[in-house]
Amino acid sequence: MSYGFKVLVEGDYACFTRPELKVERVSYDVPTPGALEGMLKSVYWKPAVRYVIDKIIVFHPIDFINIRRNEVKEKVKFKAVKNQMKGKAESPCIYTSKIRSQRASMVLKNVKYGIEFHFELTGLKNEEEQDAEKKHYNIIKRRLEKGQCFRTPCLGCSEFPVKSISLLEKFDENMISERIIAMGDVDLGFMSYKVQFEDGGKPVNGDWDNPKFSDKASTLYYRPHMINGVIDVEKYREGLKC
Repeated sequence: MSYGFKVLVEGDYACFTRPELKVERVSYDVPTPGALEGMLKSVYWKPAVRYVIDKIIVFHPIDFINIRRNEVKEKVKFKAVKNQMKGKAESPCIYTSKIRSQRASMVLKNVKYGIEFHFELTGLKNEEEQDAEKKHYNIIKRRLEKGQCFRTPCLGCSEFPVKSISLLEKFDENMISERIIAMGDVDLGFMSYKVQFEDGGKPVNGDWDNPKFSDKASTLYYRPHMINGVIDVEKYREGLKC
């Protein structure tokens, strides 16, 4: 039995940030597999499941828009919140007027992507479980059909939420924009594939009840081509570089 899925994703804005441009956010022309994996984890996530992106279809023209926003440079400290809950005098408050900075972003607008993916079992936390693949397949399928998620799926950055996710039997490639078709074979250059953490998803302290994970990670890159709007991620994944 095949445990693959095809979904159609739409959004008003998207930003798949280029890591080499750190001061201002600038999006890649197309989604990165790592960003799409993160979006799928918002629908269903377990340590036992790992998503693998096989194909990306770009339906709408690649259009950018420049925006400028006020952002805060810090976030509320979890330790300060815990201390206040314990009755200590430490305040978890941050004052945006003091730590606000203005940043420009170049993001994609009016996006629509077809995503073909499958999942693999990681072997974490369910080594003795029977029919694990079938169980996870049915859960993912049901949640996609009902539009369920445990946090808002986003397109790259959390401030750009997904407008809709639809489960499909097959993609209608006749819906691909003529502007995209006219581009033909596009070499997208070296792109971020995903961020890979050294701990492999396992707690470094070996305790799943109170897990501590490693912050050490490296970025994997690949060099895909978009041919008539279709990116065969599975094909270009063979050339991953760190």
